[in-house]
Order: sequence, then structure tokens, then C-alpha cells
Amino acid sequence: MTNVVLERRRAGVLLHPTALPGTSGKLGQAAMQFVDMLAQAGITVWQTLPLGPTHADLSPYQSLSAHAGNPMLIDLAELLAPGLLEEHELTACSRRAAMERASERFQAGNYRESEVFNHQAYEDFLAHHHWLRDFALFVANVETFPGSSWLEWPEAMRNHEPAALAAQQEAKLGTLQRVYLEQYLFFVQWSALRRYAAERGVFLFGDIPIFVAHNSADVWAAPELYKLDDSGNPRVVAGVPPDYFSPDGQHWGNPIFDWNRMAGDGYRWWIDRLASQQERFDLLRIDHFRGLQAYWEIPADRPSPVHGYWMPGPADGFLEACFRALPNLPLVAENLGIIGDDVEALRHRFRLPGMTVMQFGFDGSANNPHLLHNHKEWDVAYTGTHDNDTSLGWYQSLDEHTRHHVNRYLRIEGAHMPWSMIQAAMGSVSRLVIVPIQDFLGLGPEARFNTPGTIEGNWLWALPDNYREQLDTARLKAMLELYGR
Repeated sequence: MTNVVLERRRAGVLLHPTALPGTSGKLGQAAMQFVDMLAQAGITVWQTLPLGPTHADLSPYQSLSAHAGNPMLIDLAELLAPGLLEEHELTACSRRAAMERASERFQAGNYRESEVFNHQAYEDFLAHHHWLRDFALFVANVETFPGSSWLEWPEAMRNHEPAALAAQQEAKLGTLQRVYLEQYLFFVQWSALRRYAAERGVFLFGDIPIFVAHNSADVWAAPELYKLDDSGNPRVVAGVPPDYFSPDGQHWGNPIFDWNRMAGDGYRWWIDRLASQQERFDLLRIDHFRGLQAYWEIPADRPSPVHGYWMPGPADGFLEACFRALPNLPLVAENLGIIGDDVEALRHRFRLPGMTVMQFGFDGSANNPHLLHNHKEWDVAYTGTHDNDTSLGWYQSLDEHTRHHVNRYLRIEGAHMPWSMIQAAMGSVSRLVIVPIQDFLGLGPEARFNTPGTIEGNWLWALPDNYREQLDTARLKAMLELYGR
């Protein structure tokens, strides 16, 4: 599907907002300064990871909600101007306590309204986001029963019984109001960021995990949409067989959709999910697109990925329903890993851009699709992704034979990595090239954001406070102009 982002050659950056500097939050001045730097350098696309609230492991791919924004990204300093917070509360209060005070003032009307921030706009937001009630109740329950999943809640609450929900709604009204306000503030701040970026010619590129976390508002509120047993535990879970990222495969643990059940109402849950993300982004990547054609199903009682098997996905019927409901849906397919002709045929039938990753190109085969000479115009080319080492770290870790192959192919000696890699990527025929910010800053393995198959030390890396001084924007802009980006 054509999209304004892909109408011409562009360069983009990959950075999750959690990695921005800033102690009061990320979606205010910190994010806008980042956009300013992108515009100065001629970069016109900013790609993020999923924006939902996370569990304790901080993975944006295991969210508490498929719809909600992460309240930790809200910039509390932005609440000073409308009078929802006072200056000393930014440092004297915990984030939750600060939001509780802001919520109390908001509900009492003790704040200054503006064109974009007012009670009518708040009411309109609540009315148009029907997922919010279940999410707020889920958060209230998480705070009421700390350290437990929804399977361990009292039976009536676990089963989402109306009487239990009504009682909790009355008992935890203050918590629910705080969550409503958090989501409204996230919406207001993200919308302001998107407008700010658009005014400077920068598009926002989002990411949608195909599966959701079991311990989430989505599964608790609608367990019938997933392959669960009578107790609510997954009968089967998601993962992938052995591949480049993990020689032993990966056990993700996400419950798997009951696609037949979802088809019964025309995939309404998914259409609502896509619509809520389309509110935020100009382009959307479906992570693990191959799961729409066939997915790796692992029995819950045999958790090793090698015990999994392929199951058919919803394929054409699903995508037809999505594009029928959302004709301008701007999708990109993540088609990395074990990808068969059937997956690529599905992608091409719907004219969806795919992905290439330069780090994957050097297996010795001249037919490798990740090599520059095999790139396609409509695909999105990357030096590396959030799951890769930085390009410098990757290059330094190569064995001598592979490093020699890289040097020959890129016609370099390696002294100027990763800029040699970046320049090669910019010369790709692909309309859009995305480079992780770590590569633009020339950082090594210490700046890796995630290592698949591990649970420690991920999602923690952050930009240094002086990153804008470290990036040579004039050099980068000249390079982009050289390659028509």
C-alpha cells in the first residue's frame, strides 16, 4: 500500500523514547529537542518500539495493554503550565504521587484550560477509547493485588464479573481517575509531539507486536479470544524455531490468538488495535508478520521451542478485513527470520513493504536478500535493529573471514566503521533507510539495547545528555543529500 512516507527516498532513525535524556519524562522538551536534531540533519522518519506500559522486565513487546501509552513517558514538567503540578512536586513526589495530585486538581477543576487541554477534550477522549475502562480496572487490580497475575485475583474479579467490576470501580475511583488522566495526558503530549514533528517534516514510525502479554488487560478482559484452558492458563504459547537471533529458538510465552473466534466478528479486536496505533503514527510495522501466514506454536507443558510446530495463520482473510475497515492503514511487514515463499507471497499480495538488515547479509551467498544489490525499492533497509548489536559492535565481533568478506563487499578497510556501513545503506535503492541512533553516534556493544533470548540488562541503554554535540549533523546532512535522501 502506498504511503506518503514512502513516496520519495528518506532516511530515518531508530530510537525508543525511553532512551531519551530527561528526568521528568520524555514526551516534552526531550522529544522535541530530538526532533529538532533530526530536522537539522535531514532525517525525516523517527521509528520507535511499541509505546505501551511494560512489566518489570521493561520489554516494550510484553505490554500491559495493546492500546495504552506508557505513563512513564509523560513529561511531568509539562503539567506545571496548566497548574496540575507545582515546581517542588517534580522532585519531592514519586511519579505516582505526583500524578495523584494532578488527578485530584484536574477532577476538582483546579487548573488552567487551554485549546488542547480541557475537560471537554478529556471527556471526548474517554468516549472514543472504549478499551480504557478495562485497562484502568486492570491497573487498579494490579495495585490492589501487587506481585500477582490476574489468574491469582479473587475468582469474581479473575472472571471479569460485572458485579465485581462495579464494586472495584466504586472502591478505587481515585485510581481509575488517575489512570484516565494519565492516558489522556499521554494522548495530549504524543499528539503535540506528532504535530511538532510534522511541522518540521519528520514522520513517526511505530511498531505493533503481533502477540500480547498473558498478564495484560487484553487477555483478562477477553480470554475467549485466546487459546487458554478453563483456568485461564495458556494451552500453547508463541515463540520461534532456531534462527539467526537464537540457535535454540525462542520461547516468548505469549498466549496465541484463537483466530477462528476472532474471524467470527471480522477481527474487530485487531481493527480496534490498529486504529488506536494509527492515531499515533504515520507508518506502522507489524512485528513477526510471518505469524499471519503461519506461527510457531509451543505446547505450554513442553516449553522448549524445539517442541513447537507450525500452525496456519489468518492470512488473507485477516488483512482483507483490516484494509476494508482501515483503507489507508500504512503497514510495513517485519519479515525477518525463517521466511518462506508463502509468507512473501502474502506480503506481496497486499503490496506491503518488507525489511532488510545489512548485518544479516554476509553469509557468503550473493543471493542473500539483505545484500545491497538485492534490495528492493519498496522495502525498508536497516543497518541493524533493536535486536542487533550496534554495527560497530557487530563488526568488531566478526571472525576474520567474515570481516574480510564485509570489507570486500563494502570496499572498505574497516577504519571508519560504522560510517562506512551507514554510507553504504544510504546508497541502497530502498526508499527508506533506518539507522539506529547508536550507529549514528558510532557506539559499540556497550550501547546494545536488547539481546534476544536473554532477560537481564535489556531496554536500559540511554542517550548521553550531550548526544546532540556528538552527532555531526552537517556531515550527515551532506551524506543524505548525496544519495537523494
